[in-house]
Amino acid sequence: MTSSTSSCQKKIQVSVLTNVTQNQFVNEIYTKRLPVIIRGQDIGPCIDCWKSMEYLGKKGGSKEVKIHVSPTPQMDFINKNFLYRSLPFNELVKRAGADKQTEYFISETEKYYLRAVGDNPRTDIADINKQFPELAEDIRDKSEVLDIDNPDLEKYPNFINATVFMKEFYKLGIFYSFQHLWFHNVIALEFYILAVNVFFKHLDDNLYDNKDTYGNKDLTPFSRAMQIMDRAIKALEELNRQIIKISMLFLSLLQG
Repeated sequence: MTSSTSSCQKKIQVSVLTNVTQNQFVNEIYTKRLPVIIRGQDIGPCIDCWKSMEYLGKKGGSKEVKIHVSPTPQMDFINKNFLYRSLPFNELVKRAGADKQTEYFISETEKYYLRAVGDNPRTDIADINKQFPELAEDIRDKSEVLDIDNPDLEKYPNFINATVFMKEFYKLGIFYSFQHLWFHNVIALEFYILAVNVFFKHLDDNLYDNKDTYGNKDLTPFSRAMQIMDRAIKALEELNRQIIKISMLFLSLLQG
């Protein structure tokens, strides 16, 4: 199944750019709505000092943080194969740098995931300057859902039609710009990954859910359309499958 997927899918190499200016990013890269890797930017001492677990723990301090704890590196956010727990940030950093734990929640090889949130997760956007101000000082400007390598094509048959941008190995200081509606996945090849995310909203505010602080949820017109579609499908349930397929095809042609 995997080899069949690899041979049939369209694959495109991700563009790699260096020393990109703000004007280039805003007017030439961001507007294309395609993934791109950006190298060679001066983002401050974090590139060097964040290599040290001791440094991270000391600078981040003992602030309590909420984490996901999973027995495997592949957390499943649908079936919830993880626990929610809390740890001091410096203790989390210490555990993240160890092969095996002497103190643990699930097992000695458990994995941790910290997703920083705002002071009020429902309304506040996470801001490294507020949640981790000491670490923020190190950053400056010079001015599965699905396993794509081994997809279940019986469960996701349309994945074969997706265009896959080629995998890349990321080094310190690299930017990866991916746009709205682009699925992405990052795998840590060493002990840990430490990344700072910047979210953009490029559409009118009224197109976003009022509770969508990051612009990650389905846009409101799409959500309304899905609700209408759900009602339409339920209205057709008393028909046989063949008639339903023809009916759905007819509806799609009306929009064509």
